Amino acid sequence: MKKVRVDKWLWAVRIFKSRTIATKACKASKVKISDLNVKPSYLLQGGETVIVKKNGFNLEFYVKELIDKRVSATLAAPCYENVTPEAEMQKYQSWYIGKAAPEKREKGAGRPTKKERRELETFKDDIFDFDDDL
Repeated sequence: MKKVRVDKWLWAVRIFKSRTIATKACKASKVKISDLNVKPSYLLQGGETVIVKKNGFNLEFYVKELIDKRVSATLAAPCYENVTPEAEMQKYQSWYIGKAAPEKREKGAGRPTKKERRELETFKDDIFDFDDDL
């Protein structure tokens, strides 16, 4: 049965941007398999579930196929299945709202004044106040 290092697989299927980052995540106890922290050299097998803590989110991936070479996103997608719980996905979606496009001002309006900037910050704090959700 084929086995691949967990840091190499996480990099190959594009969960992490570089293998170095994947290795550091493993060393920092941000990668788990069966609720156990794994070292970067852990030999991953097909059928295992990998839990990755990345950017404050707990993502879960079911390993369908093992690859050790980095491939395009379209070729990497069939190698795993995202089995992240729905509650965690909702957390991600609620965080992502409003981050897609930069703010725009009318042409010729210039930079906001200090008063306008403070009003904008107050408005944003009211809308994106996540402390109440905890």
